[in-house]
Amino acid sequence: MNVPLWAWLAVIAGIVVVLAFDLWIVDRGGPREFTMRQAGRWVGFYVTLAVLFGAGLWAWHGADFAGEFFAGYLTEYSLSVDNLFIFYIIMARFAVPKAYQHKVLLIGVVLALVMRGVFIVVGAAALEQFSWLFYVFGLFLLYTAVNTLRDHDEEPDTEAPDNFLVRWVRRVLPTTPDYVGAKITARVDGKRMVTPMLIVMIAIGTTDLMFALDSIPAIFGLTQEAFIVFTANAFALMGLRQLYFLLGGLLQRLVYINYGLSFILGFIGVKLILEALSGSGVSWAPHVPIWLSLSIIGGTIVVTVVASLIKSRRDRRNGTPAPAKTGSQG
Repeated sequence: MNVPLWAWLAVIAGIVVVLAFDLWIVDRGGPREFTMRQAGRWVGFYVTLAVLFGAGLWAWHGADFAGEFFAGYLTEYSLSVDNLFIFYIIMARFAVPKAYQHKVLLIGVVLALVMRGVFIVVGAAALEQFSWLFYVFGLFLLYTAVNTLRDHDEEPDTEAPDNFLVRWVRRVLPTTPDYVGAKITARVDGKRMVTPMLIVMIAIGTTDLMFALDSIPAIFGLTQEAFIVFTANAFALMGLRQLYFLLGGLLQRLVYINYGLSFILGFIGVKLILEALSGSGVSWAPHVPIWLSLSIIGGTIVVTVVASLIKSRRDRRNGTPAPAKTGSQG
């Protein structure tokens, strides 16, 4: 897939414009809480954008590359849903006012997108030079799938530990004790200080990067085209913020999400290993077509969500409390 430089620049410019428009619309008239209706409209908007992009990719490069994009997009989006629980914990830990949570998520996602872009470029170059990395990625995804399945029965973590970068920022930069509106820096007694708003943005962005340790190898199991890997990640991340507000308590009802994600990660891990074996000349190793991958991933998501909602409704009817949701962390 030969993607000219202008196409890369056009996509990146389009992402910047859409995110800037998003921030301007939401912050117009001052910070305020994000309503369910607003969240639903924005989720629909971003999903429509992804579908239109995939359709354009189909017209430009054919059905196979479009299928790889949609499979990657669904995989990244579904893995991101499981990680929203950690975002809730971070927001609660830093006591972020609801009126500012959208801005925190937006800046955090922008940081994550930049860092993921670097990760994708390095990963694509490494896979092109060292084909044996496909075996490493495949085994890592199988390992992650097993851990994700185990997490389903573990007690949920109610605290998100600070990562290295957050601890470094806290130690090096003077921080105000309280929020100063939505500002990330403020002058206190003539001294410039950062606010907790900057700390939580860094926490969101870097935490998402840790989640990329399983999601990036997963999408490389579906396509080795850096352009598709990047755009699938970008569209999934752009719609993640609104999904955070739309799901709300619904996230607690997705009781089977870890089973579904574990199956998806395991499937892609096996696919990666089979593709690597086939590329090495092993005759019995089958090639898994992208239409089959897309069908399995999409079907797994639908079955997982429907089964979760049915069980949650039955539990509420019987008076059984919903189990606490855990999030996988790569």
